[in-house]
Amino acid sequence: MENDRISAETTILQADAAALGAARTAVLAGDIVAIPTETVYGLAADATHGEAVAKIFAAKQRPAFNPLICHVSDIAMAERYVTFDPVSRVLAGRFWPGALTLVLPLAESHDIHPLVTAGLATVALRAPRGFGAQLIEAVDRPLAAPSANPSGRISATTAQAVARELDGRVRLVIDAGPAPVGVESTIIKVDGDTVRLLRPGGIAAEDIEAAIGRPLVRAEQRAAIEAPGMLASHYAPSVPVRLDAARVEPSEALLGFGPVRAAGAKHAHAVLVLSETGDPVEAAANLFEHMHRLDATGATAIAVEPIPEAGLGEAINDRLRRAAAPRGQS
Repeated sequence: MENDRISAETTILQADAAALGAARTAVLAGDIVAIPTETVYGLAADATHGEAVAKIFAAKQRPAFNPLICHVSDIAMAERYVTFDPVSRVLAGRFWPGALTLVLPLAESHDIHPLVTAGLATVALRAPRGFGAQLIEAVDRPLAAPSANPSGRISATTAQAVARELDGRVRLVIDAGPAPVGVESTIIKVDGDTVRLLRPGGIAAEDIEAAIGRPLVRAEQRAAIEAPGMLASHYAPSVPVRLDAARVEPSEALLGFGPVRAAGAKHAHAVLVLSETGDPVEAAANLFEHMHRLDATGATAIAVEPIPEAGLGEAINDRLRRAAAPRGQS
């Protein structure tokens, strides 16, 4: 993105000690800050401050019934706000800090604002790495931080994408380069003896199943909203998305995967490949930025080549199915 497309109302700072100080000042003043995490960039605010959290919803134009992920530094901090069951504690010990979110019952003494939880008796918690972790420690408060993009649109994996999509709606964006994982966190909820996968994400379901020694139960796509990222239509570009494309039309852009292109690729409006070698980890890291770039080409639609479901392929396909869903579904 060209720098002259960013208004004077939005400042991008490189992630260093000065940026950490500026972000801390903003959060403690009840403002919102766009921050890097290992999954995607997040729009962060003090999760205990109602007016600050309301600014997130306003900036994203996010429906109030859609809860937010709350970020903490570690298990000890999480225990101020939630009650752990044994399985969730094992998962937190194995995958925190990292790309795992746990939906847990709120403790009686918690002070997380109801806007974060959408009035539910549970909250989605994650412990991030990097700058996000440093900021949480600096403010000693949990941070509500959904993806830093307009609600329902493609998530941002670079500071430049944040500034482009939320220009004028967020004053401070911290830049730590491209998000290394590239898709949002995996969301898990333990219900008695059942461990439910509410949203596939940056940790493969197979790795979680290995850690707990039991299979995960997948949530239905149109299930009741229990956590972020469960809307049927989500992560969407401005043009339609067509999945499992064996052929691409000249007016369409092609999102490829693996070494072999769909028929008609030479005449496509534009072509970007998630991973030439068919690596789902590389594909996940490229997914949202490639979708942003193809969306900006002027193509009439984005055709997507088939992607296997194994490993992070499950998370990639989840995002693509929601991007392809009819708009306005919830």
